[in-house]
Amino acid sequence: MRRRDFLGIVGGAAASVPLAARAQQPERERRIGVLQGGTADDPNLQAAFAAFVREFQQLGWIDGRNVRIDHRHGAGDVDIMRKHTAELVAFTPDVIVTAGSVALVQLLQATHTVPIVFVYVPDPVGSGFVKSLSRPGGNATAFMQFEYSLAAKWLELLKEIAPGVTRVAVLWDPTVPAGIGQFAIIQSVAPSLGVELIPVDVRDAERDVAAFARSGSGGLIVTSSALATARRDMIVALAARHKLPAVYNFAPFAAAGGLISYGADNIDQFHRAAGYVDRILKGEKPSDLPVQGPTKYHLAINLKTAKTLGLTVPPTLLARADEVIE
Repeated sequence: MRRRDFLGIVGGAAASVPLAARAQQPERERRIGVLQGGTADDPNLQAAFAAFVREFQQLGWIDGRNVRIDHRHGAGDVDIMRKHTAELVAFTPDVIVTAGSVALVQLLQATHTVPIVFVYVPDPVGSGFVKSLSRPGGNATAFMQFEYSLAAKWLELLKEIAPGVTRVAVLWDPTVPAGIGQFAIIQSVAPSLGVELIPVDVRDAERDVAAFARSGSGGLIVTSSALATARRDMIVALAARHKLPAVYNFAPFAAAGGLISYGADNIDQFHRAAGYVDRILKGEKPSDLPVQGPTKYHLAINLKTAKTLGLTVPPTLLARADEVIE
């Protein structure tokens, strides 16, 4: 073999070694932050997160293998969420997934660069979280909980299941845009249904609902908020104690003993969010991914609670229910 040919072979083999070594190196681990507004022991939040993980695995992302997931819960407390927000942003994750308006506000204040995929946020345009549904324009996008118009449905359902109700206490969080928007819509339809509304800050629920219930002919609407979710069992027990027919914003309230609930399927939203996280990890920008509305709504009725309250559920309402709890 000529010396020139030999050196060419050796040189070619040497050049190929780094390429082979690089091909055998493990895939870079990506980092995902998750911030939920409720408590870590909430079974509904656990189920929602499990749905996200299952779909994420189907898309090829395995926690501990090619992705690391840092999970935090805010327990409905703004200070706790602010602390967890700072922790997650400091990790410089590739994406942060969050649920609810309060948590999203904290994240948008903390970072304008880390991509954020949110779920269960009502009216993100009206709240100023995105520029438009089709072109969000910033670092956040995903799946909105509902448009505020859905809040009118809660009052309609309450009158349908308890026609004698003429006074309604509305539990809301007046410190966040979602609380203000939901109450405004309920207020706009109350006159046509012959109902007087009494706003109750969810923080003062135990004291103010007890005072409200003394006058009779009352009902209760629990609007969507991280604080209401965190205090779900207390609120359901409060309605039962004062014998108030109540409408809640999503299914776990009915499962916990609430009379009726209606809202978007938040487990489905977490499932769908996994697809957006996958697309961002593969190079797409949140500013180019449209905000999507719910594809599934869930109406749940607790017949045991209705019986305790002496209410007969109209057959037409039962026929529309996705879940009947007996």
